[in-house]
Amino acid sequence: VQLQASGGGLVQAGGSLRLSCAASGRTFSSYTMGWFRQAPGKEREFVAAITSSGGGTYYADSVKGRFTISKNNAKTTVYLQMGSLKPEDTAVYFCAAHKRFGGSHVYTSMSSYDYWGQGTQVTVSS
Repeated sequence: VQLQASGGGLVQAGGSLRLSCAASGRTFSSYTMGWFRQAPGKEREFVAAITSSGGGTYYADSVKGRFTISKNNAKTTVYLQMGSLKPEDTAVYFCAAHKRFGGSHVYTSMSSYDYWGQGTQVTVSS
């Protein structure tokens, strides 16, 4: 499975961005998908996750109410719609896929994910 993240960029505080993560492979619809981020000098942290069907989602407290994760199985793509962006949202954002135990649960730990994309930079200016 290969994951390709895109959509990052420079945006002013209060603005919006939509990240996309396109996946290869015919079994995308069975994966739980997640987004993580890593700010300079900090550890990578969980942002959001979505079950294989898209029926279940989970968010980090820091982004709840501002970010929305969604999944289009026909396009084998997962999205992260980010709104009301803050300077502290500045980070490299990574998408990840969980395959080993199926897609009925969401996962927040990095070790639960089997495949990772290369990351896309999001910079929020104040």
